[in-house]
Amino acid sequence: MATIGFLYPGYGAEDDYPYMQTLVPDPVSLELVHTSVGVDAHEVDALLDLGRSERLLEGAEALRAKSPDSIIWACTSGSFVFGLDGAKRQADEVGAALGIPASSTSLAFVDAIRHLGITRVAIAATYPEDVSVHFRGLLENAGITVLSLVSHDIETAALAGELDDDGVVELARSNNPDDAEAVLLPDTAMHTARLIPRLEATLGKPVLTANQVTLWQGLRLAGALAPIAGMGALFETRHG
Repeated sequence: MATIGFLYPGYGAEDDYPYMQTLVPDPVSLELVHTSVGVDAHEVDALLDLGRSERLLEGAEALRAKSPDSIIWACTSGSFVFGLDGAKRQADEVGAALGIPASSTSLAFVDAIRHLGITRVAIAATYPEDVSVHFRGLLENAGITVLSLVSHDIETAALAGELDDDGVVELARSNNPDDAEAVLLPDTAMHTARLIPRLEATLGKPVLTANQVTLWQGLRLAGALAPIAGMGALFETRHG
C-alpha cells in the first residue's frame, strides 16, 4: 500500500481529502494532519509564520507513525511567499526529517503545469493582490508565463472555505482569457475537488486547483500515480 501524507494548515476544505480518498485506486491511503496556525490571515507576514519550519516539522513528526511514502505541505500561500528557492528548501527540510520525497502545493502547481506540457496560464486567486503576486512570481521564476492574475481580496482561509460551488465557479470564470492554456485556483482552503469536471466544462480548458495538484504530486512522488476519473485533465494525461 502507498501512503501519502499531507500537512494541512488549520481548517477550511480538509474534507476534499476524504472525498479524494474515495476516488484514488486501491491500495492508496491518504493521511492528513492539521498543522498549527498563528493568525488566519491572507497577509504576507502571517503566511511566512504559517509556513515556518517548526510548524511543518511538528506536523511531519505526527505523520511518522503512518509511514508515508511521500509528504506534501498542502498549502499554496504558505509556500509561495518564500519564493521558488525558499519553497524548495521548505520541502527539502520536511522530506529530510522523514527520509521520504516531499513537496508543497506551490511546487505541485509547477510540476503539474509541466506535466500537461503547457506554458501559458491564468490565475484566479482568493487572496489580496499583494499576496497573489508572490504566486505569480514563483511560477514565472519556474519559466511559466502568467498571462493574467485576478485577486479576489478574501481576507482569510476560513472565508475562502465558505465559498459555495457557484462561488468557486464564478471565481474561476473571472480570469479565463482565450490564450491561457489552463486556469489555476491556488487555495487549499477552497472546496474544489468535487467541482473539477464542472470547472473544466465551464471554462473549456484544464483547471488546476490546489487540492487536486496536491494529491497528484503526492501520488507521483510515491510512485502511485494513475488515471483518476473525475479529477480533470491532469489525471488523464500521461505525457510530461
